[in-house]
Amino acid sequence: MSKHSNAYALAGVDVDVEAEASRIMYEASKKTFQNRTGHIGEIVTPFDDFAGLKMIDISKLPHGSYMSLGFDGAGTKVEIAERVQKHDTIAFDLFAMVCDDALIRGGEPIVVGSNLDIKTLGTDDRFLPIMREFGEGYVRAAKEANVAVINGEIAQMGSLMTGYGDFPFHWGAACIWVAKKDKILTGNEMKVGDAVVVLREDGFRANGWSLVRKIFKQSHGDEWHTVAHGSSTLGLLALTPSRIYSRFVVGLHGGFDTQGSCKIHGVAHITGGGVPEKMIRVLRRSKHGARLTDLFEPAEIMTYCQKTGAISDHDAYRAWNMGQGMALITPEAEKVLAAAKAYGIEARIAGEIIAEPKIRITSKGAEKSGHELVFDVN
Repeated sequence: MSKHSNAYALAGVDVDVEAEASRIMYEASKKTFQNRTGHIGEIVTPFDDFAGLKMIDISKLPHGSYMSLGFDGAGTKVEIAERVQKHDTIAFDLFAMVCDDALIRGGEPIVVGSNLDIKTLGTDDRFLPIMREFGEGYVRAAKEANVAVINGEIAQMGSLMTGYGDFPFHWGAACIWVAKKDKILTGNEMKVGDAVVVLREDGFRANGWSLVRKIFKQSHGDEWHTVAHGSSTLGLLALTPSRIYSRFVVGLHGGFDTQGSCKIHGVAHITGGGVPEKMIRVLRRSKHGARLTDLFEPAEIMTYCQKTGAISDHDAYRAWNMGQGMALITPEAEKVLAAAKAYGIEARIAGEIIAEPKIRITSKGAEKSGHELVFDVN
């Protein structure tokens, strides 16, 4: 790569290597533009250059069109990628956090912009394979979310960035989402008797990692990610990428310019705070509650973590998703189940909306499966 030194390179930043890394991310982002071709969110590029102008044409939006912006990141799950040295799935965690949050209000995510903070790219090309993995994940995650990626910003932070190994990083993003006025979910749509359909999640998603890392470090030492577990390792199982539900749920509820296939009265994205907190957020305005008697079982790695750390079911359900990545509140549960089966998502009716302002969960945790956990909606 760089054939000569300069003052900036001596400080740890080689502009030639950085330019190549930026080109990798830009080429990856270009592959996502097709996800929005012909729809709102279509990317317009007056000239083709990673530093060039990229825009969205909004000149024909009708009255009653709404737009919002959400921010989030992959959190400290990035450390697992650093430990395992596998970087092609972390974009799924990033996109799941920013895109799936749009579904809570009935929105359709359309465009993502991200900022990748790294310690350094060095002064040679040894870290560029990692950048290519980031780019590969970018493309696959954006397709699953049905969004276009408008940028691939990289910032070399030097000594300000710390983490595990030689390539510590942090990845945050913003997501633009749009909706029609009659599709916005306010929290008042839910009715007593509506079904709660949950969608299966096979890993931890991107929340609760401080507790996971603490438990595994205390039990297995600093290099816990290398410990064999079944046919894999704790590190690889912990890195299981988040499922992105955006394309599926937008298809159900209807997007900006699509009608949808069934009635959705509410959406809970099960991330930090777990099932209780996310259900409470959805139900607080209606002052209803939910009885959840048949949730999915937690992923095996999650049950193992709970047992190893002697975490109560109450705390586990508040820290982790415990097997569900999303909950859909609907009066047409059978339609949702049929659509999920056709899409390849495992779904089940977990319970129903009740008049009592409490979340009643029949636990499937490791402490006392079958015991009822009760949380107030306030």
